[in-house]
Amino acid sequence: MINVQNVSLRFADRKLFEDVNIKFTPGNCYGLIGANGAGKSTFLKILSGEIEAQTGDVHLSPGERLAVLKQNHYEYEEFEVLKTVIMGYKRLYEVMQEKDAIYMKPDFSDEDGIKAAELEGEFAEMNGWEAESEAAILLKGLGISEELHTKKMADITGSEKVKVLLAQALFGKPDVLLLDEPTNNLDIKAIQWLEEFLINFENTVIVVSHDRHFLNKVCTHIADLDFGKIQVYVGNYDFWYESSQLAQKMMQDQNKKKEEKIKELQTFIARFSANASKSKQATSRKKLLDKITLDDIRPSSRRYPFVSFTPEREIGNDVLMVEGLTKTIDGVKVLNNVSFTMNKQDKIAFVGDNEVGYTTLFKILSGEIEPDSGSYKWGVTTSQSHFPKDNSPFFDRNEMNLVDWLRQYSPNDQSESFLRGFLGRMLFSGEEVLKKASVLSGGEKVRCMLSKMMLSGSNVLLFDDPTNHLDLESITALNNGLTSFKGAMLFTSHDHQFIETIANRIIEFTPKGMVDKQTTYDEYLENKELQEKVSSLY
Repeated sequence: MINVQNVSLRFADRKLFEDVNIKFTPGNCYGLIGANGAGKSTFLKILSGEIEAQTGDVHLSPGERLAVLKQNHYEYEEFEVLKTVIMGYKRLYEVMQEKDAIYMKPDFSDEDGIKAAELEGEFAEMNGWEAESEAAILLKGLGISEELHTKKMADITGSEKVKVLLAQALFGKPDVLLLDEPTNNLDIKAIQWLEEFLINFENTVIVVSHDRHFLNKVCTHIADLDFGKIQVYVGNYDFWYESSQLAQKMMQDQNKKKEEKIKELQTFIARFSANASKSKQATSRKKLLDKITLDDIRPSSRRYPFVSFTPEREIGNDVLMVEGLTKTIDGVKVLNNVSFTMNKQDKIAFVGDNEVGYTTLFKILSGEIEPDSGSYKWGVTTSQSHFPKDNSPFFDRNEMNLVDWLRQYSPNDQSESFLRGFLGRMLFSGEEVLKKASVLSGGEKVRCMLSKMMLSGSNVLLFDDPTNHLDLESITALNNGLTSFKGAMLFTSHDHQFIETIANRIIEFTPKGMVDKQTTYDEYLENKELQEKVSSLY
């Protein structure tokens, strides 16, 4: 267990949190959420001891071990992969080094023998004899093949380093596990493996993540950093989000009787309990959900941008025909004879590892580059708007303020008050609209690009990884806006829930050719996994 008492931290004149009191108990996974800049990663650093709070204390139960997902991917360059994982259990690794040093002595004394025996006992208590096999199992689960286990960290790729450092944090069954964005740079198989690992993990987990599907799958509780405090709620992210929205609605309905509010709350809890999966998390969550009272549900101070795409005209039956598109970039063929027809109701997600291929396809379809061969044709009723993976050309060295920047893309030369109001709904309030486009953060640039696309009134949208750089609030708002969009879509994303709730068709470019299925994302993954299992039998 980890116990936080009266912890406060300020940076200059800004209060991140004040007098935080919270207990994180074994058997639970806590999703730490909060707006960008609220101090989530900073709070994890206080828990780990990397940063000292200005007031208060953090207590770890005596004899317990805390493990942290390291963010410095180049910290262990001179070490072998397998040893790097074992180094996650600091004392075990020290004992291994001490033992080896003693046994290597040419003049082995009686004192050395006594010390070695003591170390062997400690080594056995820490399950040291299983250390290498456990480390190998973790690496294999995350997709690091056996031939890489003896390589130095300097000799593996960046995405492989991420997986090794994650295995390092998980190694040795720590009593408290702190994970800051653990799904970043992981492929879908590694994420699924990590989800199952954490679902079955019996100790305490505290995780920061922008992946809503991941938070929904693994979390038993949500720790909401808001108003400078941390409030713990039973349930996963979806339950927290819906309950905070319900609380906001109840607060606005001041005249509604308490009995009506209680009935609404009971209906809400019953719906979430019925939808729970059969995991350990869901079982323990359901017992706790039944105990929630009206006072436990509180509104959030979180602000959500307004995202809504309204086509100016209805789309016709002929949307897009692609025939034999081929493109080579820097000597690598990234598109090979790609053909498909898009229908008016299609919201197509392009999934899998061929990110360069999908970005190239979107650039071709938006007229930015030409294919080497093949053709495409948009229907006469269509109008397209493209969200590129790299939006820097729209902002770099651009000295316009945001009102003037957005005016460029306003089709009817809208007034300044209209543009200010539009930007305000996208969370640029007051004097923020006078910021120069060149100084915006990643998330602010994305919100500007979404504003540009909303003003276009297009009935076909192309999105290349739009959730990158966005916080949970903006991702949720964009997700909701695109779910209700009445036009057609082509998009890529690393956000599982984003794909699952929007797409009705999945396309994947594989080494064996293009796979095109009219299905949901979860069904696609289930069928793909089943096919891989069957093929592995032969």
